[in-house]
Amino acid sequence: MNRVARYSGYLALSAALVGLDQIVKHLAIARLLGSPPVEVLPFLEWHLVYNTGAAFGFLHDAGGVQHYLFTGIAAVVSAAILVWLWRLPARSRLLSWALILVLAGGVGNLIDRIRYRHVVDFINLHYQDWYFPAFNVADMAITFGVICFLLDALSRRNEGSG
Repeated sequence: MNRVARYSGYLALSAALVGLDQIVKHLAIARLLGSPPVEVLPFLEWHLVYNTGAAFGFLHDAGGVQHYLFTGIAAVVSAAILVWLWRLPARSRLLSWALILVLAGGVGNLIDRIRYRHVVDFINLHYQDWYFPAFNVADMAITFGVICFLLDALSRRNEGSG
């Protein structure tokens, strides 16, 4: 497969993930706005939260400057990922997956920051009185992308040591 076809496929998959993220966030806003948390399982609830900070609410109370900071970082990182993805050899499949997942998640949350000035989170995991910070589909894509990235790095390290 040539580079353009491979790159187009990766971008199409990333765009589909961004679309899914935005649709689910729209549904979360429409169904959860103004309502109490909805228990799905004993450890999982839908609860609408607006995150003006970064991951886990980091810098959420920075007085608004964080909006520009995180929007700019997301845009620059997304552009860098596109260049990195374009330059990757075809055999780097796991790293390619890592990049498209991180790209999709980053763009999904970037759209929220531009559109709403915050990120829409609605998935809440908890155990008794302990709550994990709320997250969304974009955050899951980023998390799985980072896992793929780490697995790729470990496999390259093991190849080099053998």
